[in-house]
Amino acid sequence: MMRIIIKEDYCKGCSLCIAFCPQEIIQLANRLNRNGYRPAEVLDQNKCTSCAACARMCPDSVISVFRPEKNKIKAS
Repeated sequence: MMRIIIKEDYCKGCSLCIAFCPQEIIQLANRLNRNGYRPAEVLDQNKCTSCAACARMCPDSVISVFRPEKNKIKAS
């Protein structure tokens, strides 16, 4: 399941998300987006804790973070 989605075509490669990711799972891609920037990319979605530090720090709001649904216990 994808926890972090980065709109790569709008990323300017500022690296703030990289600096603030406590899991150190974001890096700049080795390719350019359509605007000529190296966009951020996630190395390992499974190591993401969905803390959303990357999304909070992104000045252009191009990062969305999703939390996996918890198993709900039904009361009987």
